[in-house]
Amino acid sequence: MATKLDKQLKREIDVDGKPYMLAITPEGLKLTEKGKRKGQELSWKNLLAGQSAQATVLNAGPEEAHDGQEAHEAE
Repeated sequence: MATKLDKQLKREIDVDGKPYMLAITPEGLKLTEKGKRKGQELSWKNLLAGQSAQATVLNAGPEEAHDGQEAHEAE
């Protein structure tokens, strides 16, 4: 039987050599660069509705969007 998530759970992760804090709450997820206050948030409802992929595309910079297009064209 799994433990119910009823309060915030924080863990440090490493992404490309940079430390980030992942906060998992009953409302959703928040990923923040360590030492910073602002980060990316995603609610559980939006995750289930498929909003995470849409948010990734909308938040991508021009270089990332271009790189993704080249990778898609190579297929």
